[in-house]
Amino acid sequence: MSKKIQAIRGMNDLLPEQSPLWQYFEGKVRDLMRRYGYAEIRTPIVEQTALFARSIGEVTDIVEKEMYTFEDRNGDSLTLRPEGTASCVRAAMEHGLLHNQTQRLWYQGPMFRHERPQKGRYRQFHQVGVETFGFEGPDVDAELILLTARLWQELGLMEHVTLELNSLGSLEARAAYRETLVAYFEEHHALLDEDSRRRLTSNPLRILDSKNPDMAAMLDAAPRLMDHLDAESRDHFAALTAILDDAGIDYVINPRLVRGLDYYSRSVFEWTTTALGSQGTVCAGGRYDGLVEQLGGKPTPAVGFAMGIERLILLLETLELMPAAARPSLDLYVLGMGEAASRAALLLGEELRGALPELRLQVHCGGGSFKSQIKKADKSGARLALLLGEDELAEGRVTLKFLREECDQQSLSREALVSALPELLAD
Repeated sequence: MSKKIQAIRGMNDLLPEQSPLWQYFEGKVRDLMRRYGYAEIRTPIVEQTALFARSIGEVTDIVEKEMYTFEDRNGDSLTLRPEGTASCVRAAMEHGLLHNQTQRLWYQGPMFRHERPQKGRYRQFHQVGVETFGFEGPDVDAELILLTARLWQELGLMEHVTLELNSLGSLEARAAYRETLVAYFEEHHALLDEDSRRRLTSNPLRILDSKNPDMAAMLDAAPRLMDHLDAESRDHFAALTAILDDAGIDYVINPRLVRGLDYYSRSVFEWTTTALGSQGTVCAGGRYDGLVEQLGGKPTPAVGFAMGIERLILLLETLELMPAAARPSLDLYVLGMGEAASRAALLLGEELRGALPELRLQVHCGGGSFKSQIKKADKSGARLALLLGEDELAEGRVTLKFLREECDQQSLSREALVSALPELLAD
C-alpha cells in the first residue's frame, strides 16, 4: 500500500468545530480596525528573499535558521513570508502609499518559520498586524497600545495580560550602547551560553532577551539601554508613558525587552500572559523609523505591531472565554419525508433564507428514514426541526419539533411560519 499523505509537521488543519472561534476573533479584530479607521491591506505569501534579509537582518535567527527559502524555475530566490511588516512596507512603497501622506494599515494571514513546533507555536502560523506610516510623535504609539487594550477588554482578556515597555533609542545611541554592552559581556564571557557567544559579535542586544536562568543575574546587572538613550528618544518615551498614565493603562518598564528584529528603534512593547506557560507573548511591536529608508524609500517614521492568532485562540480556550455565539450551531433543520417533500424542503429553505437573512438553517439531503433524519437534526445542534411530509404538503402546513426544550410540537401554516420563527428562536 502507498504511504498515507499527512499534513506537514507544524502546519495544522483548522477543523469545522474550531472555525467558529477563529471567525469570532477575526470578526472582533475586523470591527475594531474599522472603528479606529484602519484600512486592510493584503500582500502575497511569497516575496523575494532579499526583502526579509535586508529588513529583518542577516544575522537574526529568522534569516539564518527559520525561513522557508527556495529557488523558483527562473532561479530567483523566494521566501515564504516569516512576518508581515516587511511585505507591508514593500507594498506601500511600490504603490506610492507613502508619498506625502500618512497611512494606517492592517492585515491578517499566514506566516511561515521553520521552528520546533510546540503548543501555540507552529511552522505555519497566523498573525494580525497593524502598520502606521508618517507619524513622528508618540501619540500614534499610544493609539496602537490603546487599540490592543480595547481588544483585550472586548475579549475578556484584560486582567490576564501585562503590558511591557522599553525604548531602544535612535540607531546612533544604540550603536554607542552596543559597544558598552559588548565590553560588559566580554568581562563575563565565561557566563555566556553558546548561543549568546555567537550573538556577541553579530547581535549582542539579543543576548538580553535570553531565557537561560544561569545567565539571569548577570543580565540583570548589565548596562541598561534606557540609561544610554539620546534626549529625543527619552522625551518620546516619557510622552508615551504620560499618555498611557492619563488613559489608565498599567505597564511595566522592562529594560531587557529588545525585540527580535533588527529594524526596531525607540518605543517597543509586548503584551504578555502567564496563562500559557513559556509561550507568554501574545502581541508585540514598536517603532521602526529607519526601515522604509533601509528598503530604498524616503525616510518615513513608522510603528506597528503583530499578534499571533493561534496563541490568542489558545488563551481564550484556556481561560474558557469562548462565547456561546462563537460555538457552531443552527437555528433550524428542515426535513422532508419522501421525494416530493424533500424537493419542497429545499425550496422552503431558500424561501426562509430570503425572508430571514440571519436564520442559520440547514436542509436535510440524502433521504433516509424519519428516525435517521431526526438523529441528524439532533446531531446538527439545531434548536428546532421543521418537518414536511405528505400530510403537511397536502394541507400547506409545517410541523415544528423542539429539539432542545420540553415543548409540544406545533403545526403552522406556511404563511405563519416566517412571522413565528423569530419569536420562537428569540429566547
